[in-house]
Amino acid sequence: MPEAEVAVDAVLAEALVAAQHPDLVAPVQPVAEGWDNAVFRLGDELAVRLPRRLLGAQLVAGEVAWLPRLAPLVPVEMPEVVRVGEPDTALGYPFPWAIVRWVEGDSALGREAVLDQAAAVDVLAALLTALGGSDPPGDAPHNPWRGVPLVERSEALVGRLDQLPDVDRDAVLGAWERAVAVGPAPGPPRWVHGDLHPGNLVVRGDRLVGVIDWGDLNAGDAACDLGVAWMLLDAAGRSSLRSRLAVDASTWERARGNALAHAVAVLAHSADAPAMAVMARRTLDAVLADG
Repeated sequence: MPEAEVAVDAVLAEALVAAQHPDLVAPVQPVAEGWDNAVFRLGDELAVRLPRRLLGAQLVAGEVAWLPRLAPLVPVEMPEVVRVGEPDTALGYPFPWAIVRWVEGDSALGREAVLDQAAAVDVLAALLTALGGSDPPGDAPHNPWRGVPLVERSEALVGRLDQLPDVDRDAVLGAWERAVAVGPAPGPPRWVHGDLHPGNLVVRGDRLVGVIDWGDLNAGDAACDLGVAWMLLDAAGRSSLRSRLAVDASTWERARGNALAHAVAVLAHSADAPAMAVMARRTLDAVLADG
């Protein structure tokens, strides 16, 4: 992971809650630490999101600004913003942070094999229809990496391939060139989650029920989110989702390109995330097999 710009732990999370939101004080337990944020369980119903670097703070600020406006449109459980925290010089913490509603369940990462595929298709179809059918306002955020035309990701993808000697470079570049060749999305931008992969999907039992980590939310090409089809679903599930959404050939090819770019990026940066690496390798195999 990128090096943290500020150390975050449960002690800091507990102190920030006590100082700024004392009415919500409850036991604090670490849950996860990603590239941008650390997440701590706060009691039974809440979670604390603490940015570990400036980029994470920007992403949390985006969630705080946009999730309340987007939540009524989204037909899945998502982390409702409950409180907003401020930088605290006394505690040596420089970033804004947030307390959100906890989405009960487990990450879908590593559980793809036991997931009810038909039910997952239902949920993804409803989610992507809702996002794709909503017009982002003019001041909606733009993300320079997610939801952009694929050609803008070419340099990064080729550079990452240099770090992956065990990947079939020619096959990857061939698939990538076909996806880039269809060009950018022809219509207006749509709402895009931006980081829709199994690690950000919540399951209970064998059912997909929620989506977390909306920090990359932006107005862009909806094919970005559709890339989750290769990350989560088997071939039959992908075919079913495409049919349900009536996805045209160009959009499907852009979606496949987004899944390919995500898989390569994760593989190039997954030394400390073996579960993500397994998911990325499976995604890459699925993308190339569909080619």
